[in-house]
Amino acid sequence: LKIITPLNNSVARGSSSQVQHCIGSRRHRGANPTRSGDQAHPAPHQWKLRRRRFWYGNFSSSFDLCPSIARVQGLSSEVHISPGKTFPTLDPRTGEVIARVAEGDSEDIDRAVAAARRAFDEGPWPRMTAYERCRVLLRFADLIEQHAEEIAALETWDNGKTLAQAAGAEVPMVARCMRYYAGWADKIHGLVVPADGAHHVQVLYEPIGVAGQIIPWNFPLLMFAWKVGPALACGNTVVLKTAEQTPLSALYVASLLHEAGLPEGVLNVVSGFGPTAGAALCSHTGVDKLAFTGSTGTGQIVLELAARSNLKPVTLELGGKSPFIVMDDADVDQAVELAHHAVFFNQGQCCCAGSRTFVHERVYDEFVEKSKARALKRVVGDPFRNGVEQGPQIDDEQFKKILRYVQSGVDSGATLVTGGDRDEMKIAKEEIFGPVQTILKFSGVEEVIRRANATHYGLAAGLFTRSLDAANTLSRALRVGTVWVNCYDVFDAGIPFGGYKMSGVGREKGVYALRNYLQTKAVVTPIRDAAWL
Repeated sequence: LKIITPLNNSVARGSSSQVQHCIGSRRHRGANPTRSGDQAHPAPHQWKLRRRRFWYGNFSSSFDLCPSIARVQGLSSEVHISPGKTFPTLDPRTGEVIARVAEGDSEDIDRAVAAARRAFDEGPWPRMTAYERCRVLLRFADLIEQHAEEIAALETWDNGKTLAQAAGAEVPMVARCMRYYAGWADKIHGLVVPADGAHHVQVLYEPIGVAGQIIPWNFPLLMFAWKVGPALACGNTVVLKTAEQTPLSALYVASLLHEAGLPEGVLNVVSGFGPTAGAALCSHTGVDKLAFTGSTGTGQIVLELAARSNLKPVTLELGGKSPFIVMDDADVDQAVELAHHAVFFNQGQCCCAGSRTFVHERVYDEFVEKSKARALKRVVGDPFRNGVEQGPQIDDEQFKKILRYVQSGVDSGATLVTGGDRDEMKIAKEEIFGPVQTILKFSGVEEVIRRANATHYGLAAGLFTRSLDAANTLSRALRVGTVWVNCYDVFDAGIPFGGYKMSGVGREKGVYALRNYLQTKAVVTPIRDAAWL
């Protein structure tokens, strides 16, 4: 087993003797965030972020998007977040406090659900024409593009991902996702079922009601769109809990939804912690549907709480240990670059990261050497700087967890340059959620299928080959929800995303996500009956 990681001490605000084992440890580039020059992005405080009034459902708050932020307080005439309770959100680059955010608890979840229920039972959103809902979502997409610079800077500041990734990929994907579901709003219709000839049977698709949604910290902005988009397009109302590490971008774009014309109470954003706000949302009997993205262990808790409360349906997008398979006919240089992206994208903090790289024995040694060289060239540093490929991990806890996995691999007999091929090692089996690539050797198609499938997870897989036969054989044999052939991390809004086995329940995106937020109703009417006379 070969292990490759570009982590170094300076990436995560601390040192560890374990870091010396890591390949590709390049000094932190751009340590001075205020350095001027054509190649430097401005630090967060240099961005011209104007003062805004934030509206999110029945909660409102006001704060400056600048380092002098003191707190985010949720207040309105109808619903009040408990006064005085706040928690800090930290800059992953420095550990400094960006803002103190109002901390929602179970009582706040009660208020949010009540607001969403009123908006669904009595408000205009479910009763609007589908075309009117479409127009609101389209205006929201326009506002995202108009404020793209601010949104991208905030996502980088709060999460640590590179500004190039946030601005160049994720913000445009959010706008695209909202336009996609805006287009679906007036195309959700039922059908007529041929019955026994004596009855007319209509099948109606109706909004499910109040949707509870919990989004993760690795892609807070994108997960907001994946969940809120289909729920609103169907006419539902939403209570959304942000990850406590990254609440700011969801609060910001929620204000834009209000500006786009979303009625009060339709979207209610609560920032809080899992054991309090999250558990309260999952077990609330006023919630008709749950959607969660996060770890498999937490997903099991979510499912249990939902079942014990009111048997609400649940969509789960959970963890993975995705294989990336390189066949012997592959262009090794291209395969190395694609495999590198598959595992190191977003600091490796991606549920579908291709962290198990299976390489055919004929090209294995060449692949390992070139992968090592590519990792050594990876630029790790300040995510606001041009040319930086990887920012800090989300926090010190996650950073240290990754290092423990690397050390466990070394302790189990693997090395970073030479070693065995033991799939049973902890580092080769469990989700690390960090920039660590394990490279394993295989000799044949049947062997790699067996080994790739030998996991509790089944979220995604990648394969690199020139053979159409190999591509077809492998893509059908792999027990995963997505197979990327000669590509990776393609996330168009219309492509379903979700996993087999313990990687989740249901699908995000595409028409498949709409089904998560609709109830099916049959209306049966006799064609000839005395009541009509």
